[in-house]
Amino acid sequence: MLKKVITDPDAIEDVLSRGVEELVKEEHLRERLLSGEILRIKFGIDPTSPHIHFGHTVPLRKLRQFQDLGHQAVLIIGDATAMIGDPTGRSESRKILTKEEIEENQKTYIEQAGKVIDLERAEIHHNGEWFGPMSAADFLGLTSLVTVQQMMQREDFRKRVDDPTSPLKAIEITYPIMQGYDSVMVRADVEIGGADQLLNLYMGRRLQRKFGQPEQDLLTVSLIEGLDGGRKMSKSFGNAIALEDPPEEIFAKTMSIPDALMVSYFTLLTEWPTQKIEAAVQAMETGKENPRDVKAKLAWELTRIVWGTEKADEAQMAFDKLFRAREVPEDIPVKMRSHQPHALVDVLVESGLVSSKTEARRQIEQGGIKVGDAVVKDVKATIVPTKEGIVIQKGKRHFVKIVAL
Repeated sequence: MLKKVITDPDAIEDVLSRGVEELVKEEHLRERLLSGEILRIKFGIDPTSPHIHFGHTVPLRKLRQFQDLGHQAVLIIGDATAMIGDPTGRSESRKILTKEEIEENQKTYIEQAGKVIDLERAEIHHNGEWFGPMSAADFLGLTSLVTVQQMMQREDFRKRVDDPTSPLKAIEITYPIMQGYDSVMVRADVEIGGADQLLNLYMGRRLQRKFGQPEQDLLTVSLIEGLDGGRKMSKSFGNAIALEDPPEEIFAKTMSIPDALMVSYFTLLTEWPTQKIEAAVQAMETGKENPRDVKAKLAWELTRIVWGTEKADEAQMAFDKLFRAREVPEDIPVKMRSHQPHALVDVLVESGLVSSKTEARRQIEQGGIKVGDAVVKDVKATIVPTKEGIVIQKGKRHFVKIVAL
């Protein structure tokens, strides 16, 4: 049975514009979408950690949009490329992962991706399928198709070549080549990536040309900022919302984001129509709706995407019961710490509740610090972060929630 391809111009424009940073061969791609041809849309993700977070869902959601138009989604789990790690935008080498670590990390990757894309309509590959059996001679032949000068077009590579404190390893230069070869192996028509991935995506075009294939069109999506509102969402920065987080945690973390991030979160992470987002913004600007209430809608929506309506409702009720009943603000900042004992004095300083350890000790001794519902007066006290989070309060108006990584 042939797939039905949607060629509605408005639907296509939404796919090509919403959350999109750059399109390479835009008119070519638009014409193919309007023609009704079924395109192969590629997106790859490396299992460098066990968790997919909402930052990863931005390109996954774009992949789902193409699926909904009737095109073939091709998801690549980069078990081979994960051994190197994508050096894009990094000032140092990634830790080299073992095969065992990668296998452990990827155990639930496909299940997690299925929270966003339709797995029944997706083609799924691990790039170890072709890199695993490849001989050294074959791999050297692949690298011979690319020049060092081409690789040095990347600004991050150039900077590290000239910086003796963060040397660029030869193995890192092979990463874009491997990603590009993935496009050859799946015969991609379009590749999706983050806004910082453009040069990696171009490698797919270059290698497809070398192998006599039509060159893929490229689409990059915006990067989503993390809970801190400063850096892109990343598990390593401790500012991410993971798809495997419990419903209550997804809801509470979303409520902690700065108000300024709400529009990008609605646009990039939800299915809300643009008109509905604009109406919400106008309602906040005119005072018809409290930003806190709009953020609660966002938190409910993100929780629903992962856990369903019932769990989203329960998470909202739990949040309201915990925070409103105790008069704790809903936009309480969230800080991530490892699940082990931490000195309360250190946590107070590092979370920004106090400016120094001296002030932390003084606040504790004077009874100005609460951990949960209890006043703590022991300057040697420790806390152990939990997945649900521990609320620390200084005085009447200053709060932070410490959540276990």
